[in-house]
Amino acid sequence: MPSAVKSDMKERILATADKLFYLQGIRAIGVDTIAAEVGISKRTLYNHFPSKDALIAAYLERRFVQPRLSDKPPAEQILATFDSLERRFAAKDFRGCPFVNAVAELGAGDRAVKKIAVAFKESRRVWFRDRLNELGVAAADALATQLVLLVDGSIAQDLVRDDPAMARAAKEAAKVLLRNAGVDVGDDAAKPAVKRGKRAPH
Repeated sequence: MPSAVKSDMKERILATADKLFYLQGIRAIGVDTIAAEVGISKRTLYNHFPSKDALIAAYLERRFVQPRLSDKPPAEQILATFDSLERRFAAKDFRGCPFVNAVAELGAGDRAVKKIAVAFKESRRVWFRDRLNELGVAAADALATQLVLLVDGSIAQDLVRDDPAMARAAKEAAKVLLRNAGVDVGDDAAKPAVKRGKRAPH
């Protein structure tokens, strides 16, 4: 099989696994289902991914995307994280953090999955810390940890409440933390909230 064709097939398998794993759950979806969705045999799937575990790892690594570089002021970048979350919460396909979901489904004993999940969460914490260092915050490391807790807490609250405003509440809490650290965050409280309108009520 030509390398370009092989690469295209691998991406098709991975894109399908990504959609099914995220929306329906890793345990609920078997390789048979993924192969059928792609329109290939299970044997062909295994030619690209030798096991379901390998496919799960590839799925999580595919989701491991670094934040885009920005020339906006550091404080604005930090607060924009919560604006982005609010928009994501409003999407009909939002099912929480794929890394937390994977650990919750497969258990902390799955070392490969936990390693990827920890690396992702730490990369986000370090991103906050780097922005705080740019602002000259003294306790940047500790504050970065508090900010990621706000991110993860807002995700959990949205999943329970089905309410994108949880990200806005987390943003306001982040502003308090930043102000207490001596950062000028301005005031954008008048900015209109993102309306749900996409997910049907329970």
